[in-house]
Amino acid sequence: MTTTRKCAAVVVGAGPAGVAVVGNLLERQLGSIAWIDPSFESGRVNRKYREVPSNTKVSFFQSYATSLQPFRTIIENTPRPNAFTTMAKLDQENTCHLHYAADMIRGLTNGLVKMEQVYAYQGFVTAATLSSKPDQARWTVRIKQSSGNEANELEIETSRLILCTGSHPTNLPVPIPVLSETLPTTKPTTVAVVGASHSAILALLNLVTLAQSSHPHLRVKWFTRHKLRYAEFMDGWILRDNTGLKGLAADFARTQLEEGVLGSSDAGKIVTKVDCAGGEAREKEMYRAHLPDCDYITQAVGFTRDPLPQLVKGDDAEPLSMEFDHETGAFHESAPAGEKIPGLFGAGIAFPQRVVDPYGNVEYAVGFFKFMKFLKKVVPSW
Repeated sequence: MTTTRKCAAVVVGAGPAGVAVVGNLLERQLGSIAWIDPSFESGRVNRKYREVPSNTKVSFFQSYATSLQPFRTIIENTPRPNAFTTMAKLDQENTCHLHYAADMIRGLTNGLVKMEQVYAYQGFVTAATLSSKPDQARWTVRIKQSSGNEANELEIETSRLILCTGSHPTNLPVPIPVLSETLPTTKPTTVAVVGASHSAILALLNLVTLAQSSHPHLRVKWFTRHKLRYAEFMDGWILRDNTGLKGLAADFARTQLEEGVLGSSDAGKIVTKVDCAGGEAREKEMYRAHLPDCDYITQAVGFTRDPLPQLVKGDDAEPLSMEFDHETGAFHESAPAGEKIPGLFGAGIAFPQRVVDPYGNVEYAVGFFKFMKFLKKVVPSW
């Protein structure tokens, strides 16, 4: 049995971006919101990265949590002590482990799902169809619920469908997890680390720590295309804000991995740098030369969007071919038509804002407060 409900908006995903979208929509008082997620437990940041050091200062997590009146109401009405009071006690100018931020998102989620304007459905969006009527931009969103006493399948009719579906680490063809439990402790073992941004540097830090303690035979080959890059605080803005190293990763890189110190640092006794710069052919040559000596490989080479639900248009269920507009949060049909797809929007790591710094460098803004700033700018036009 399938039941149908009408809502002002449907939000897919309950990670940091999804929570921010729901908060912004509530602040605009547009009406009821259908919110769909498999677990409503802070997304991938909670499932996978709780012990990862952030590259964001605590004060920015605080700013995220207090940016909207619905959020401030939740914080005021949450019994103490809670994730918000815990966050407030941390050093606001320092970074923190991501479990503090994940718990904050969970606290906001718990408050949002209790609001009468929010219909939370634990499950997945299987498909969404855009009406073919040119004067009526309506989406019919099909939901497969995974729990609860309501009908297993549900349809929502809405004029706004917002995708906050997240991303996952990009993998090479032979991904092998690097875990302390799987690494031998009594024989020589070599781990390859590919990448030179925040995640790769933290992987190197953890492997060096293992080699200095429980795994004395562990060695690391570090494959990188470019020199280490750091975020730099300029006059009112941050150079390489989204791509440069910050916090613990930056400290470790400066003191242990830079060209002038790697040869004599403690990390240099464990890590061998493999310079892959010079183009694709050179990079492949380095991999062929050095990867056969490695027993394991860990990849920190970026993220790939998670699969989207089936999105179709009209009675003929024609699949939508679409491109994201990083300036407005909307979608357009792929060329040659290029027309705006009515009522379809995106946010979060899968659909971030594109930013250009005063030097003309183009980056994509990924981070809790960066999602919030983007949404506060674009949601009023949705």
